[in-house]
Amino acid sequence: MVDIIIWMLIIASFILSFVGIIYPIIPSPLVLWIGFFLYYFTFNSDFNWIFWTSMAVLTIILIVSDVFANGYFVKRYGGSKWGERAAGVAVIVGSFIVPPFGILIVPFVVVILIELMQKRTGKEAIRAAIGSLFGFLGGVAAKVFIQLMMIIWFFVSLAIW
Repeated sequence: MVDIIIWMLIIASFILSFVGIIYPIIPSPLVLWIGFFLYYFTFNSDFNWIFWTSMAVLTIILIVSDVFANGYFVKRYGGSKWGERAAGVAVIVGSFIVPPFGILIVPFVVVILIELMQKRTGKEAIRAAIGSLFGFLGGVAAKVFIQLMMIIWFFVSLAIW
């Protein structure tokens, strides 16, 4: 019975890590690691250093991917540093305002306003806002892919060891 509860908690932590993509207040990497540690400490797993090192590297990539994706697209579409920073904050605020759509709408509107306040034209402001939208979506795609890879690796490792 205890094993079933632990497995339910592990699966719940993996699911919650994906919820963290929509609600950035939930730290997806930390929640994934909670699932890994639950298994490790409960079932005395034999995961080797390759597993733990790989998970650490993928966690760093997971954290950094969002920042790079957002920065890359905002810059590519002519946005300013202030627009990029505002988009990052607006994603978090937007996740609480009209969820789940606020996470897309709020950053888009905020970037337009920030860019207009910096004396950019309406066309430039909208272009930067589109860049922030692509950056967010690119970051989400990267996070989903990396998290899936980490979870699959976890289950493959269970089958091997």
